[in-house]
Amino acid sequence: MEVVIEAKDNAASSFQLQQSPPQAEPMWKIILVATIAAGVQFGWALQLSLLTPYVQLLGIPHAWAAIIWLCGPISGLLVQPIVGYYSDHCTSRFGRRRPFIGSGAGLVAVAVFLIGFAADLGHAAGDSLGKGPKPRAITVFVVGFWILDVANNMLQGPCRAFLADLSAENARKMSTANALFSFFMAVGNVLGYAAGSYTHLYKVFLFSKTKACDLYCANLKSCFFISVALLLTMTILALTLVRETATVAAPKQPTTVKKGKIPVFGELFGALKDLPRTMWILMLVTCLNWVAWFPFLLFDTDWMGKEVYGGNVGTKLYDQGVRAGALGLMINSIVLGFASLGVQFLARRPRQVKKLWGAVNFLLAVCLAMTVLITKLAERGRPSTGATESPLVGIKVGALALFAVLGIPLAVTYIIPFALASIFSSNFGSGQGLSLGVLNLAIVIPQMVVSVASGPWNQLFGGGNLPAFVLGAMAAAVSGILSLVMLPSPPDDVATKEAVGGFH
Repeated sequence: MEVVIEAKDNAASSFQLQQSPPQAEPMWKIILVATIAAGVQFGWALQLSLLTPYVQLLGIPHAWAAIIWLCGPISGLLVQPIVGYYSDHCTSRFGRRRPFIGSGAGLVAVAVFLIGFAADLGHAAGDSLGKGPKPRAITVFVVGFWILDVANNMLQGPCRAFLADLSAENARKMSTANALFSFFMAVGNVLGYAAGSYTHLYKVFLFSKTKACDLYCANLKSCFFISVALLLTMTILALTLVRETATVAAPKQPTTVKKGKIPVFGELFGALKDLPRTMWILMLVTCLNWVAWFPFLLFDTDWMGKEVYGGNVGTKLYDQGVRAGALGLMINSIVLGFASLGVQFLARRPRQVKKLWGAVNFLLAVCLAMTVLITKLAERGRPSTGATESPLVGIKVGALALFAVLGIPLAVTYIIPFALASIFSSNFGSGQGLSLGVLNLAIVIPQMVVSVASGPWNQLFGGGNLPAFVLGAMAAAVSGILSLVMLPSPPDDVATKEAVGGFH
């Protein structure tokens, strides 16, 4: 399964870096760099659990709320390949990856300020304090949100590539590094969802509550303050203690690049053009996998507030549902952390990889379909006059159990595709940053489609979140079938060349 372009006439392709064989770094350095994922994911957890309700409080209709999330996929589509390419070729004395990781962390701090103070800045610029759209606050929020997603993409790509660099083409270490990255993502999720579900966190930052920023807004603001403090701490520790040696790409035949052109896109599209069939299958399975995941990741807490608890945006009952959803996501992340470590054991043999991915995709399909059953049971338990109190205990337990089970397929989604991409790009000598950018296309393109289509799709079938969840269930089932029938297994020589143990 090649993911590189073979250079013509024996010339070195810029997608293949020539350098002396690297030496594997100690595991403590890999762990320290992987902890950055906890800081990054803390912020992502807050976005996924709190920001969809927040943008609706600012006056953006539910049908258009998903459009706001387009910035994540678009920034992933553009930023990750560009940052990956230039980090592969960076000759800074500080190293290849560290300058991009440090810059990304600084941009996160700027973005968090804009998001947290969006309501205050909007009010200062002329927004009213009553209900209804707040256009100036929305503008500040959207700008901050786009900066945040750009910054997060600047961080995640180089972090994963840095881990691959530290693993020094050791397949076993690269797979372990990806599992550690996923584990610390789970740690960040737990912290983020725990913070989001605690309603009195704003009391730690008394200045957060203002005329324009109510209790919900103040709590969100306080959560982001803690998020950026954690990220900056982890980033500073990792970049201070884990050094890089400046890498210089081997001389290659001169090429003509038109002024204003970004060479990464030529290489990225060239890589897609020459991708072998096996890599296309991997990307297809990944694509369908994210078509299944993204609707739930967008609307999970909104589903809890509206469909399960029966509340409307801005009401006490809806807020209770959102907090219950944040609790469910925290439980999901705990399961994700343990499952991330378990994937290392279950995927020891090459042919177990496709079976594992296929099985968890079917599990994902069943879980997404179960949202319909839980919603219908919750509706039956409400009085005909409408919801006045939280749902029955059994409904709450069932919804939280659903969140917990979903942690298992999410762990596999966070590990196997990236581990395969790192291993194969290493075997064929391609740059880790750009290779992960190729795989990233299979993640961000379905996210863009879901972001644009989920709102109108839900409205077409009566509103709410269930239509997108059902479509996700079907995509997960197809992804599971393709995983078992068409997805190739890692070559035996890759899986067994590192001592005993195989693919782990």
